[in-house]
Amino acid sequence: MDNSQALPLRWRAELSRQDWKAFTAAWLGYAMDGFDFVLITLVLTEIAKDFHLSTVRAATLVSAAFVSRWFGGLALGALADRVGRRPAMVFSIALYAVGSALCGFAWGYWSLFAFRMVVGLGMAGEYSASATYIIESWPERIRNTASGMLLSGYPLGSVLAAKTYAWVVPHTSWRVLFWIGVVPVVVAIYLRRRLPEAVEWTAAREAGKSRVSATARLFSGTRKAWNLPLCLVAAIAVLVVLRGRSTTTTLLLVALVTACFVAMAVQFARQLWPVVVALMTTVFCAFMYSWPLQSLLPTYLKTNLHYDPGQVSDALLYAGFGYCAGSVLVGRLGDRFGTRQAYVGMLVVSLAFAYPVFALGRGHTVWLWVLLFLLVGTGSGASGVLPKYVSDHYPIEMRAAALGFSYNVGALGGAAAPVLGAKLAGPLSLGTSIMVLSLGITVIVVLLVGFDVPARVQRLAGARQSHRDYPPVPSASEKA
Repeated sequence: MDNSQALPLRWRAELSRQDWKAFTAAWLGYAMDGFDFVLITLVLTEIAKDFHLSTVRAATLVSAAFVSRWFGGLALGALADRVGRRPAMVFSIALYAVGSALCGFAWGYWSLFAFRMVVGLGMAGEYSASATYIIESWPERIRNTASGMLLSGYPLGSVLAAKTYAWVVPHTSWRVLFWIGVVPVVVAIYLRRRLPEAVEWTAAREAGKSRVSATARLFSGTRKAWNLPLCLVAAIAVLVVLRGRSTTTTLLLVALVTACFVAMAVQFARQLWPVVVALMTTVFCAFMYSWPLQSLLPTYLKTNLHYDPGQVSDALLYAGFGYCAGSVLVGRLGDRFGTRQAYVGMLVVSLAFAYPVFALGRGHTVWLWVLLFLLVGTGSGASGVLPKYVSDHYPIEMRAAALGFSYNVGALGGAAAPVLGAKLAGPLSLGTSIMVLSLGITVIVVLLVGFDVPARVQRLAGARQSHRDYPPVPSASEKA
């Protein structure tokens, strides 16, 4: 495909009013998702003070939503494959709204941890259903643009959360912030009830293509007897890892969790399990480079630079706008030059900004704003094409479930990131630990995506030539 001819001069002319209505609803859901999800990072110091928690233990509250995401991605993604993208989106957004409101009523560490897990369930379904909905609704040659523009909603929701934090928390309580998180979601649910179903999903259903039920493959018949305990073992092992144990115990538990997820991937993806596992690894690393900064930046600004709530809000405002601009930019670049090329190029550029951000002291506020805009814009912003990159590896019959499962299992990197960052802060300082994780893991993601390791692993396994259940799945580079 000649990428120079990929985009018309006025690509917006290809979109109907209905396309924009669908995009607006999905984008609004993503924005509210970003609002609700980052609230915990903004009030982490206040919660730690009220509940008498250490920094490391408080950081596990950020991780709590990631603990449940893998199951939410699988279950709600399977719902989207079975009954449609639209119903799954509406249910997901309602679920994380309820979870956010419940957080405001938490009476201690474990109750807040449990309510954050409810938020994680809903967020997982939101990601898989909304991403597949927009990707399958917009014209094929501008789907990177759709992906990038969709993900721009998340950081803008984060910016709104940061400004709300500055307005609300100093005058009331951190609990009020969580209660506010449920209000805007009503608008998204209202819009989504009036949306048409995704074009490709509808066409596949009308063509009589079989719909894969990931949950049926995992939890029907005799498989239920050992897959339900398998899920329970994985969840408990993740919780124990997050609580912090010896290095030997942690490594053994990580190996156990990995084995559980691979076993589930083999059962529901069958011959496509190698690409599912490889994409889990890629997404895991993507979260490991971006989430130390996203989750611990407010704590760093308050504890190391001694910023007040207003200054923290301003810094997050620039970071959020950088994330938004980067997501849109990488989407446009993806349609112009290819998905992988745009993703890798943005990540390489981001390497130039990680050290300067944390080398600045308190007296360089404006420079910090500029550098955060550039670092988050090129680093986190690069993930604007991640839904497109991951979904390109899956057939439509199982796309939402496979995307939801591989992405949200990989999102456990976001659970590990704040805890690991907080632990490394002991010997290194918090700023240095965030910088080291961002730099090191970004390089790994560049290699994984640059060489399209998931597609290569699938080819080496021979599944693309031998499987019977699905047609051959082109690599991201082939589809670009």
